[in-house]
Amino acid sequence: MNVSWDGFGLTPAFAPVFLYKRAFLKRPLSKRGRRCFVPEERDCIYSSVFASACCSQSSLEYEMEVVLIACGSFNPITNMHLRMFELARDHLQDTEKYRVVRGIISPVGDGYRKKGLIEARHRVEMARLATETSDWIEVDTWESLQPDWVETAKVVRHHYEELKAAQRDQGEDDTVSYGKKRRMEEEHPSINEAQPPQLFLLCGADVLESFDVPKLWKPEDVEELVGHGVVCITRGGSDPEKFVHQSDVLWRHRRSIHLVREWVTNEISATHVRRSLRRGRSVRYLLPDAVVTYVKEERLYSAQSEQKNADVVLAPLARYTDAGPS
Repeated sequence: MNVSWDGFGLTPAFAPVFLYKRAFLKRPLSKRGRRCFVPEERDCIYSSVFASACCSQSSLEYEMEVVLIACGSFNPITNMHLRMFELARDHLQDTEKYRVVRGIISPVGDGYRKKGLIEARHRVEMARLATETSDWIEVDTWESLQPDWVETAKVVRHHYEELKAAQRDQGEDDTVSYGKKRRMEEEHPSINEAQPPQLFLLCGADVLESFDVPKLWKPEDVEELVGHGVVCITRGGSDPEKFVHQSDVLWRHRRSIHLVREWVTNEISATHVRRSLRRGRSVRYLLPDAVVTYVKEERLYSAQSEQKNADVVLAPLARYTDAGPS
């Protein structure tokens, strides 16, 4: 005969399940509306099945907020550049560990001195036009306005400091959130909600592989970038997994490197787009329509513009070798 258990008329066999549900329903909702389940100790001791999983702080379902930043020439920005942001957000959020809250496009300044690089003001405006329809990707002009080339690690560092400053300002202004934050920290000391979003570098496989090009990157900058986190979108013919395996630096930080394969093949290249524009060919559907219109109106990308900086050493190579000032 079944006996009453704990005053609820339950058999011992069903007691653990009941206690699990009761503890679950008392938990607060996470940022995506899921309940964060950390049962109380007394709820766990009745079941060896749930004890190891329930009593661990690691079972919290709080998602880490992430900001994606893409640095590059964007000469011009293409649909593939925008597509990379969407692919990265889907991949990170599918892990249920991250919530992507913002995307940043940071065009390089004129001081980069890459062959064929048109003026930053044009590249910034094209990026702004391309992101007008996005509710989460924006263009930042800080890097493009610097008189000299700025290392990518410094750009990421600048934006991370801005995220931390914004977090501090929000904490000071929002007293209601501050009270809630204090209560959460008291209940779960391992959670520090005052931390700003993580800043992940978004790039293609070619950038990841360029980390090994002599004199192009400082080793300490590579360490810093992969330490923050990197999301790499792979293209056909690339093998970033192999490169991570071959590089000691990347292997040490492999858990911070997210490799995302694009199964819908898209080989749009800014270099190929510029070639088509020089030859008077259509680039519609390769670039956002607003960018195509801007290129035509400003008469960008000609045989002459492609020769710009042709006889100038690329800024990173000039800085890290005897070809330029130290």
